Amino acid sequence: MPIWKFIIELYVVFVIVLFLIKALISHRKILSLGIIYLVIFILYQILEYVDITHAASIMKSVVSWLPIAVIIIMAPEIRRGLDLIWKKELKPMFLIGSDQTKENIVNATFELSKQNIGALITIEKHNTLDQYAEKAITMNSEVSKELLVNIFTPLTPLHDGAVIIRGDKILCAGAYFVLTENDNYDKSMGSRHRAGLGISEVTDSLTILVSEETGDVSIAVEGILLKMNDREKLSEYINMFMK
Repeated sequence: MPIWKFIIELYVVFVIVLFLIKALISHRKILSLGIIYLVIFILYQILEYVDITHAASIMKSVVSWLPIAVIIIMAPEIRRGLDLIWKKELKPMFLIGSDQTKENIVNATFELSKQNIGALITIEKHNTLDQYAEKAITMNSEVSKELLVNIFTPLTPLHDGAVIIRGDKILCAGAYFVLTENDNYDKSMGSRHRAGLGISEVTDSLTILVSEETGDVSIAVEGILLKMNDREKLSEYINMFMK
């Protein structure tokens, strides 16, 4: 075999193995399934080696079909794993919101909190959120307190999804994110908070969350959920994030 062909084959194998390792370690459930599959494959090899024909035949079928079943069942988790590997497209620069935009976001958040209106506001940074915006309702509107409150008012068409803010613009409303699978948080946490955590795990965005049950304000950033029931504290975090 020519040396160049051997090097190419070796490189391809290396890339595939590296990809699989990253995909496995990026998500606990995928890692568990990988270990289960490896155990089944080893068991199949042992049964075939000792010539236990029928059992080996059954295990061979399991080994053949299990990856397809995993792909179908674990589609959301696999997508999350891929998100963590490639971390979304990076923009060379991100748009910095003005002081007025920051103030409008804070004012809207605490107005929503006062009225116990649930909200999910995600502020984009370097990692583009275009793939979520493409499936949402495009707005491209100036950020204002009144518009944000109106979007999340119950029974309006867009109140269930997330608003994505890029610079001084509301890029879209009605966006939906993949929910976090992190087991370290309260199991009773609602889908809004799980979505906020989910997007913060795979992008460098900051998400503001308002609970419709309690009116509590939180932010999700880098996979961490922080209580933010003080206006000045939220303003400080937004200023640090959007500088």
